[in-house]
Amino acid sequence: MNTRRNFIKTSAFATAGALMASPYLTMAAAGKNKLKNFGFISGIAGEAMKADWKGTLKQAVEFGFTEYEGGSNYASTPKEFLNYCREIGIKPIAGGIEFKASEENLKKAFDNLNQLEMKYAVTYWPWHTGGPFMLEDCKKSVEMLNELGAKTKANGLQLLWHNHDKEFHEMEDGLPFDYLMKNTDPKLVQCQLDIYWVKKGGADPLVFLKKYAGRIPVLHVKDMAPGPEQDFICPGRGIIDFVPIFAEARKQKIEHYFVERDNEPDGIGCLKSSAEFLKNIRF
Repeated sequence: MNTRRNFIKTSAFATAGALMASPYLTMAAAGKNKLKNFGFISGIAGEAMKADWKGTLKQAVEFGFTEYEGGSNYASTPKEFLNYCREIGIKPIAGGIEFKASEENLKKAFDNLNQLEMKYAVTYWPWHTGGPFMLEDCKKSVEMLNELGAKTKANGLQLLWHNHDKEFHEMEDGLPFDYLMKNTDPKLVQCQLDIYWVKKGGADPLVFLKKYAGRIPVLHVKDMAPGPEQDFICPGRGIIDFVPIFAEARKQKIEHYFVERDNEPDGIGCLKSSAEFLKNIRF
């Protein structure tokens, strides 16, 4: 009897452990709030978009995506792209601009984003060098970001700069991330915070989200794979705890969450699993 009783007791604990290990059950226990909208950046499914942009967008909508970040160069015109997005129920929100673009190319980029009725213009590498960044690099970037922010605002858009890990490596005067945030005009320059790259840089995304409340209207959502290489991976497959991050984002009324996973070999698969994760997460 003791053996049988111990077996039942052990089995019960094992079953409970398995249930607690389920990410969806864990997320469901975390809270009652969920994401109202989430999007993806086109590069995650770049090959699929090139082959069949309409079919890929339609699949993304079927998975649950409601927002889009990227360009319209897959279509013949921005109008064709926007009209199809409206038809299937996905909204273009943000697109990229080059940090060191000429005035002519910058104007073309702004015109394109406005034709797509986007809110944000994103510069993905706001630096003149490849890093590591020093104080002099930060001063140059701040000056240019403020100038670019003014031009972006004059064209009816909000400028965002996108971080990587090198902004969280110490320089002679603190962190480059802090310098850029503290020395750019909040009305002209805001941040698209990439959760993965903050963690890759050795920092805590939640800490910086709280520290710069009101300056971060858009989050890039990608996960970190377990292991020493800390590679990027599709959301929900890695080690980042998104629950407290999303809970804080909700407090700040952040509305835009874009799935990103660089060099993804299975873009459609990543979109599908990411959507399932984001639909089920509770915070």
